Amino acid sequence: MPLLVLLISINAALPALNKRQVKTIVIDAGHGGHDPGCNYSGVKEKEVTLKIALALGKKISEELSDVKIIYTRKTDEFVTLYDRANIANKNQADLFISIHCNANKNVAIKGTETFTMGLHKAEGNLDVSKRENDVILMEKNYEENYEGFDPNSPETHIILSLHQNAYLDKSLDLAARIEKNFIKNKVNTSRGVKQAGFVVLWKTKMPSILIETGFLSNKSDRALLTSEEGITKITSNITSSLADFKHSIEGVQAKNNND
Repeated sequence: MPLLVLLISINAALPALNKRQVKTIVIDAGHGGHDPGCNYSGVKEKEVTLKIALALGKKISEELSDVKIIYTRKTDEFVTLYDRANIANKNQADLFISIHCNANKNVAIKGTETFTMGLHKAEGNLDVSKRENDVILMEKNYEENYEGFDPNSPETHIILSLHQNAYLDKSLDLAARIEKNFIKNKVNTSRGVKQAGFVVLWKTKMPSILIETGFLSNKSDRALLTSEEGITKITSNITSSLADFKHSIEGVQAKNNND
């Protein structure tokens, strides 16, 4: 599909954002099945993301009892990026959170990054999104499902990043709260909030973020991500951030209703 046609189809698909509540959250454990993600010292991203996703869902249910949690996967199975977004859309989710682990040839690099859809601000952001998007090449009929998106083309990554504008403010708000809490509670080094074109966020019709919870290529991050204590710290801080975000969204609605 030509880039101009792809851009027109993206803009036409954007619905109005009217929700002011957080009642349903879809948690997406990145990779799975025959897609292991990054792999360092025998630690596979698909296994780490699943543990974190399940622990996060449990923690949210304990702290926010009125929130329904839906998982894109609960076992070691392959789920297409297209289906991950569909799960969120068909359940009319209020938030979509995708859990991933990072990697870099420079093993000294460590820390968390929380991404929203948007223009690539740096070459490194493009590299991360291209690595996560390459999984679509493992899928059948990916050209049809993703409207001609080519994971090897920088131009289509830029077009893709223009999507989700209707939800950008709320996505950035949540992302900022998460990274701020990582710093405040000294969970890990925060590399900040970033924007890039991720296929998994492309067709979600709600605020959506992708959290790179740490670098499996870094020894200290790998230890954090594979320990029960580390996972508890990560999920507790994400849940606390979600609670603050939920209050800010629903507090505005309550105030408006009382006016």
